[in-house]
Amino acid sequence: MIKDIPLNERIIFALDVPSASEAKKWVETLEAHTKFFKVGLQLFVAAGFEIIDWILSRHLKVFIDLKFFDVPETVKLAVKALSDRGVTFATVHGNDAMLKAAVEAAQGVQILAVTVLTSLDEADMRDLGFRCSVDDLVLSRAKRALEIGCSGVVSSGLEAPMLRENLGTNFLVVVPGIRPVKNVDDQKRTVDVMQAFQNGADYVVVGRPVRDAPDPNAAVTGMQAQIESVLQGS
Repeated sequence: MIKDIPLNERIIFALDVPSASEAKKWVETLEAHTKFFKVGLQLFVAAGFEIIDWILSRHLKVFIDLKFFDVPETVKLAVKALSDRGVTFATVHGNDAMLKAAVEAAQGVQILAVTVLTSLDEADMRDLGFRCSVDDLVLSRAKRALEIGCSGVVSSGLEAPMLRENLGTNFLVVVPGIRPVKNVDDQKRTVDVMQAFQNGADYVVVGRPVRDAPDPNAAVTGMQAQIESVLQGS
């Protein structure tokens, strides 16, 4: 089932920059082609709700990616602070109690559960004390998150087919870590944009491949053409 999501919202541009002025520059550069922007920890610490309100004032969408992880009451109060601000998505990277607190507090914001960070691989999982595969952990976390009432999950594109096969289509899969086929940076479990949508993504979060492109707008429209070709062939 293809969800009714406009093509110009399928790519969420990651504003992983150190200042409000740089973030605004990127929004102004890209807003003709993409209408969705991610504010993560770096930018939020630097610019807070001011940058979020500025983006929203331009009739654009915001994904606030702070990966809340704290005692449930604190998560609840943090999510409550987002209520009715116009933010579309917020992330929680915690256990069932944290996710439940977030879902109960959410008003007007959709909660996405982070499964396993795309910067982690099997060796990292062992270092963290997990004695299961990445796939098993992603599926377990996603299943519980959806039962609790989360709107969807943040997952590597590599695990998206497994999530669709086991859990269906009635939830959102947001895929970060989008890279070219050959990747050389700190992200380990990556896919390119076409593979992400072939695997079942609803949205992709893209930063460096657009920021580092000679023509960022051409990079965005090229990815959108790939997305459209996958969706039309579904």
